[in-house]
Amino acid sequence: EVDRVLHDVALGHQVRGALAALPSASGSSVSAPQLSQASYKVINSAETFAKERGDEVPFEPGQSVMQAALAAGRYIPHLCYHPEFTPHGSCKLCTARINGRLMAACTTPAETATEVASETEELNDLRRTLVQMLFAEGNHFCPSCEKSGNCVLQALGYDLGVMTAGFRHFFPDRPVDASHPEILLDFNRCILCELCVRAAREVDGKHVFSLAGRGLGKHLIVNAESGRLVDTDVKVTDKAVEVCPVGVILRKRVGFATPIGARRYDQSPISAQALADAPRPLERNHD
Repeated sequence: EVDRVLHDVALGHQVRGALAALPSASGSSVSAPQLSQASYKVINSAETFAKERGDEVPFEPGQSVMQAALAAGRYIPHLCYHPEFTPHGSCKLCTARINGRLMAACTTPAETATEVASETEELNDLRRTLVQMLFAEGNHFCPSCEKSGNCVLQALGYDLGVMTAGFRHFFPDRPVDASHPEILLDFNRCILCELCVRAAREVDGKHVFSLAGRGLGKHLIVNAESGRLVDTDVKVTDKAVEVCPVGVILRKRVGFATPIGARRYDQSPISAQALADAPRPLERNHD
């Protein structure tokens, strides 16, 4: 039984490690299959504003492929990307074939005549595997989780059609930090997206959270000598508290306040929500 578990763990980390090694904005060439009907070209918006599905996507100078696609109504699955923070391409769910190479759409600059293929069965199979591994590495018991219905990982599982566990679960046993009077930390659900780290640093101007360790030992920590959240300057109104995509950072005394059917991803799938939330470029006057 131990050998079987170790085999699953090794296989999972081989797949995840291979995807983590994919280039963000450059890298070695890979064989490129024929582009599907979901492929499109990214073109400079100074030339045209055409947004036809399956045709061309405009972009503003400085935008990434992800930003241009979302702004034009073209969804690319993602987990660690957030429009308010600097992208770093850690989750690899936004991997797309860009000019024939597998690259992270959130960190790849949009350029004129770039060929992008995202909605292919090959890529969605890889995304389903990544989501399965994230579920296996943490304690994600959706029916009893306060984040259920508002959880990005859960919503991605639904959207990608993840129907099986895929890997044997680790069932980590990490301590829960309930020291803060208004905020609870359940480290067992952390997916290492670093959204809370970036939000604290880039928006709140604080250094509340960090990642420590490497490989299987990598984990979220609180930047306090005691290691307890109560000994930091975090506030319940901070962006870092709001942005967690799973059930790690929770406000106390508000769990399960929204009934089933009225939660964020009960209303519409994550693909529709992401497009609705995407920043749109200001329209230009052509007169």
